[in-house]
Parts: sequence; structure tokens; C-alpha cells
Amino acid sequence: MSAELRITLAGAERVVAAGTTAGDALEADGRTVIAARVNGEARDLAHEVAEGDVVEPIEVSSDEGRAIVRHSTAHVMAQAVQELFPGAKLGIGPPVDNGFYYDFDVEQAFHPDDLKRVEKRMRDIVKQGQLFSRRAVSDDEAREELAGEPYKLELIGLKGGSLEEESVEVGAGQLTIYDNLDPKTGELCWKDLCRGPHVPSTRSIPAFKLMRSGGAYWRGSEKNPQLQRIYGTAWESRDKQDAYLKMLEEAEKRDHRKLGAELDLFSFPDELGSGLAVFHPKGGVIRRVMEDYSRRRHEEAGYEFVNTPHITKEKLYQVSGHLDWYRDGMFPPMELEGARYYLKPMNCPMHNLIFRARGRSYRELPLRLFEFGTVYRYEKSGVVHGLTRVRGLTQDDAHIYCTREEMRDELTSLLRFVLDLLRDYGLEDFYLELSTKDPEKFVGSDDAWEEATQTLREVAEAESLELVLDPGGAAFYGPKISVQVRDAIGRTWQMSTIQLDFNLPELFELEYQAADGTRKQPVMIHRALFGSIERFFGVMVEHYAGAFPPWLAPVQVAGIPIADAHIPYLQDVAKKLRERGIRVEVDTADDRMQKKIRNAQKSKVPFMLLAGDDDIANGAVSFRYRNGEQKNGVSVEEAIAEIVNAVERRVQV
Repeated sequence: MSAELRITLAGAERVVAAGTTAGDALEADGRTVIAARVNGEARDLAHEVAEGDVVEPIEVSSDEGRAIVRHSTAHVMAQAVQELFPGAKLGIGPPVDNGFYYDFDVEQAFHPDDLKRVEKRMRDIVKQGQLFSRRAVSDDEAREELAGEPYKLELIGLKGGSLEEESVEVGAGQLTIYDNLDPKTGELCWKDLCRGPHVPSTRSIPAFKLMRSGGAYWRGSEKNPQLQRIYGTAWESRDKQDAYLKMLEEAEKRDHRKLGAELDLFSFPDELGSGLAVFHPKGGVIRRVMEDYSRRRHEEAGYEFVNTPHITKEKLYQVSGHLDWYRDGMFPPMELEGARYYLKPMNCPMHNLIFRARGRSYRELPLRLFEFGTVYRYEKSGVVHGLTRVRGLTQDDAHIYCTREEMRDELTSLLRFVLDLLRDYGLEDFYLELSTKDPEKFVGSDDAWEEATQTLREVAEAESLELVLDPGGAAFYGPKISVQVRDAIGRTWQMSTIQLDFNLPELFELEYQAADGTRKQPVMIHRALFGSIERFFGVMVEHYAGAFPPWLAPVQVAGIPIADAHIPYLQDVAKKLRERGIRVEVDTADDRMQKKIRNAQKSKVPFMLLAGDDDIANGAVSFRYRNGEQKNGVSVEEAIAEIVNAVERRVQV
């Protein structure tokens, strides 16, 4: 009689025979449940359970399940590439958001036709139902088996290394290899160094598609060889994949770089350098309106406005710790008059100097300092992307100095202020992310970090929004809450950040006089609402597909005369609109009326006012909306009132 084991399954204790696999215990079909979580660790369904194990299912439709499917699909892709291109050497192949990639060292860059061949071979492998089989190997055994894979040999030498992508290849401790086995004969079809887990069979991969290829440096360093990376996507069903591909099509239409050029909003002149944008007049209008509204709301909330320079001596960032922890993200220093100067990557150290410029009393706290401060960050060329990842950016940066007793209430009101202001810009779908200490990159005591993290957690949880943890994602000086926003087509963007900092006030020796006459250290809260104006601008362009609500539109009204004789009448209407603060243009070009309407629609102007002989005779206009609807014979006063009301109420049309 076989030995028995006690395990916990679905919260209840169960007795199973020794040798029972996680898949057997879960009665998994390999389709809906494709892996197991055993004592909190993801495992293959073939993993044998042990006495006292807690076993939970990993469903294909979960985030963890999708990642396993995508990782398994990356292996199938690598197998197909090596079968079609026998000289290809393997790099790494991790799952990523919405998909996966694998890097290869090949003689020539992949062509789109190559990807079609690879995808066809992948479908054959999936149809064959090859089995993923895990086995442990020693370092020496792994080196012997993978002697022809130089990049894998390098990873073996980095076992337990710190690169996130490598974690799917090499985990700390025992090395493992996954064999792809023929389901009929058990013969080896392919193998790869991998920590796993994987789906039980290639037939457990429901839907996938290869997307594109491009160059990528090995381990992300320009000093290393450039490999060829193939990107793909994989999902738990064809319907989910079709929905994702449809979203990508819509995202392409909304690409802010394309719309920015079409709507004449901004550009990136080569003469300035990568990641440095200039805003054209229409883009400048949108940016000014965004900033002006933000300024007004901050004034109402009791913020005080400051300004700081763009460069500083080296010592400031030595004191703050940025040179120790953030040097790679800073532009190189300039040597001037025997001193080293840096372009500022952050505003907070300068705001600390403002706080420290004179004695402070508890009566001044909370002290809320606000600045539209331009900073400079040396982003690698491979990650610079339109306005959403730039090298010169303007932060709507605030730093709040308060007492320990005021801290919680200040954080609560601050988070609500941030969410309300984002709603005013038309964003409604939020969740929060809590970034905690990186154990390798922090200043200050563990106790201070624990108090700050727990305080932020409690403030976030009180808002009744979904809270997601981001372990190790905090800046070196304190934990943070990030407001994550889903846009009109469901994509997630990080917007506002709120960081609680007990450490920089200590490094800068900031003090205030307490009510009892003693000197105490303030708490510092870092807060960027837009994050960066450039990035927020790019997100807004894509969220609205360039069709900004009337209050943000660079041109709110287009006057369209039926004939030249009607131009003076519309210019008079435009004068009345401008007196009410409305941005209006009258199209005086030689084009026919229908072309003028098309031009206004192409420019995504919210309102058009048309006028002909009958309109002039009746003191009226034909009122046309951006969506093509039109009302004729609307009095000028009524038209102006409707436009002004729409702008003041910040409605979308």
C-alpha cells in the first residue's frame, strides 16, 4: 500500500497518495488550469506534492497564467527559429506585458517573411502537442549540454544574478532544463535552460501571434553584441487576442507622435537632440490651459509657488544622494570656474534649500511648495519615445513639509486632491500602486521605511480603489503611491506619484521649531500630479485621439462663411466670443465651404459656426458639432451661451 500525504487544497485538508502531482490533486485539464501554486511558488502541473503542501490552481486567464503561457510560447518560438535557422544562438526569452520576446544571435536580421515562416512552424509544434518536461542539472552538466550556446553559458555563470529578464532563465540555487518531448515517442525535440514553470503541453497554448523584430543589445548593454529580438503576443483565447489586436489598431490611430504632427502640436527637431520637444502654437495653447488650470487649483489648495534654476553645483546632489543612486540617469557634468555643475534631474533638493533658507515654525506647517520645474534625465536612446519618454521634461512638482502628527491627514487630502484634478482632465478609471523599498537601494532606517510604507498603505486603502503592490519599486529615499490610469481604450498609464520621505529632511538637516520650543525634523512629501507635463500631454492626445474637450482644444470654434461676403459677420461673432474668453478662428481662405468644414473636422475643432444670407438676416448661425450634427437658425446669443457653458463645465462633445 502506497504512503499517504496530507495537503491543503482549496482551503481544506486532503489525503493523497505519495507521488501525486499538483495536476492530479487539482484535477487540472491543462487548458483552464495550466500550472499550480505550491506553498506560494508557481510550479508545473507535473510537480509532485509533499507532506503539508498548500496547493492552489493557476488559471490560464489569470495574470500569472498568461505569463506562463507567454513564456512557454517564447520557448516554442525559439525552437522554431533554431529549426529554420540552424546557426541561431539563444539569448533570453521572458514574458512581458501583453506578450513575450526572445533574443537570437543570427547572421542576418530577420525579415517579415522570416517571421511568417517561424509562426507557421510554431503552429505545427503547438499542434503536435510536445510535452514540457523539467529536469534538474548541475552547473557542469548544464555547461556540457549547452556547450554550443555561448549566451546560455554566460547566464550559468550569472546564476542568481540580478537582471529581471534572466530570472526566467536562471534562478538562484539548482539549475533546470526544460525538454520539449514528442508526445508519441518521448524523443527529445528541443531543450532550453529555464527556471519555469511551463504549460504541460504545447497544445495548452490557445492563441499567439508574432508581431515584429528588431535589434537589442545582449543584457541591455551597448558594449555587448547586438542580437535580433522577435516580439510576440499570446493569450488565453482567440477572442482575447483579437480584442488585444483591435486595441493595438486603435492605439496606432491614436499615436500621439502621428497626431502631434497632423494637428501641428509639437515636434522633435534633429538639431535639438533626441527626446527634446518643442511645442508649436496650438500645442502651446493646450499646455498653457493645462498649466493655468492646475495653477488655479493649487492656489485654491494653499500651495505657494517657487522657482529654481536648471543647473546646480555637484555638492547639492551629493548631499541628496542622487549622485550615488541616480548618476546613470543624469547628464554628464560641466566644468565651470573650477566647479562641477549638473543639469538638475530632480527639483526636491532645491526645494529643501528654500525650506532651510530661514528658521521655520510649526505655525507655517504644512508648507506646500509648488513649481513647474524643468528637469533633465539622460534616458537611453532605445527607450526615448515621443512625449511619453523624453530627456527634457517639466514636472508639476510639489513638496509638502509637515509634522509627524499632520502627515496622515495631509496624505489623505493630497491623494483626493490628485484624483479630483485628474478627473477634471477627463480621466476616471484609476487604481493605485504602492512601491516599497528596494533592499539594495535605499537610505535611512528600516523602522522609518516600515512606518512610511504602512502609512501610505492605510491612506491608499481608505480610498476604496484597487491597490497593487510594487515590491522594490520605490525611490531610494521613500515609498510611494502611484496613481495608475486606464485610458479610453483600456491601456494603463502611470500618472501622479506621492512619496513619503523621512530621509531627505535628515540629510539636509531640515528643522522647525515645535510648539514646546524644541527643534524637530519635518516629514517631506514629494508629489508630481502630471508626472511630467510632456508625458501627460502625450497621454491626453491618445486618450482623446486628438479630439480634445472644448476647454482644452487649441481652437474651440471655427467660423465658416458660405461666401466671402459673410466673413465680416462671422468676424463680429468671433469678436464677441473672444470677449468671453473663447479661442476662435474665422476661415477666410479661398476654399469652398465644404472644404473648410472638412479642414475644421480634420483639425478636430469642437464647434463650427456657419453663416450665409439667411443667418445674417436673422442674427443667427448654423451650429455644427465635431461629430457632424448640425442645428440651423441658432441665434448668435444662444450659440455663444452654449459654447461658453461647454467650456466652463469642461464637457466632452
